[in-house]
Amino acid sequence: QVQLVESGGGLVQPGGSLRLSCAASGFTFSKFYMSWVRQAPGKGPEWVSGIAPGSIYTRYTESVKGRFTISRDNAKNAVYLQMNSLKPEDTALYYCSRNRGSSASDYEKASWGQGTQVTVSA
Repeated sequence: QVQLVESGGGLVQPGGSLRLSCAASGFTFSKFYMSWVRQAPGKGPEWVSGIAPGSIYTRYTESVKGRFTISRDNAKNAVYLQMNSLKPEDTALYYCSRNRGSSASDYEKASWGQGTQVTVSA
């Protein structure tokens, strides 16, 4: 079955950086669009970024453009999110997600792992 394991979160000061990683198994990773989705306490899920199967394009929500970079390594069945210039409003539980169809943002919630917590605070 689909398994996604996120890692790399932590506590960081505003302006700092983190790199999230996601290890995928149980499906043909190289054929799927993948996303990062976050959920802050008391709020619904927010799609953050998506990447095409061959990394031919990437997409970002407006609030992270220029600060976050998504990438993938199909040989390692892994997807990454490099987060720079972090802000307190980036604080959330971050999930890696397999996507449905040919869309960078149509994430499949049922595929999520346990998530990794990112806290941005002084």
